[in-house]
Amino acid sequence: MPTYTRSSRVVAPFEDVWDFHSDERGLVALTPGWMNLEIESARGPDGEPDPDVLEAGSVVESSVRPFGVGPRQSWVSEITARDESAGSAYFRDIMTDGPFDEWVHTHTFYADGGTTIVRDHVEYELPLGGLGDALGPLAVVGFEPMFRYRHRKTRELLE
Repeated sequence: MPTYTRSSRVVAPFEDVWDFHSDERGLVALTPGWMNLEIESARGPDGEPDPDVLEAGSVVESSVRPFGVGPRQSWVSEITARDESAGSAYFRDIMTDGPFDEWVHTHTFYADGGTTIVRDHVEYELPLGGLGDALGPLAVVGFEPMFRYRHRKTRELLE
């Protein structure tokens, strides 16, 4: 399965960076406008609407319409893991409905002095069977601007 990884250093305390990424507001703030993201609902693991923290078992239902072209695409993500320990944390979301055959996104955060290392790691499979498999490694062309924006925006908002 193809993967994509991007890491950057944010000159902000670990706790601030981790808190920022802990709810749907961080997702909205870090999604480029050209994706035309709409959050339809966010539910905690107990079904609570709009939870303060997206814990394991939380589900976010959204849709995107990249560049305003074509119909809106549903994107449903479930937080499958979330853990914080001294100076490090991560959460993982999987796409349960959306444009990819498979999407597993692990967000990892490490304290490094007064800064924080932010790492996104995505495992994915494109649709279209064998053709999608052949094109999978080329998807980085689409991922790179999106994740470059996310990391730049994180620095802009938190530094």
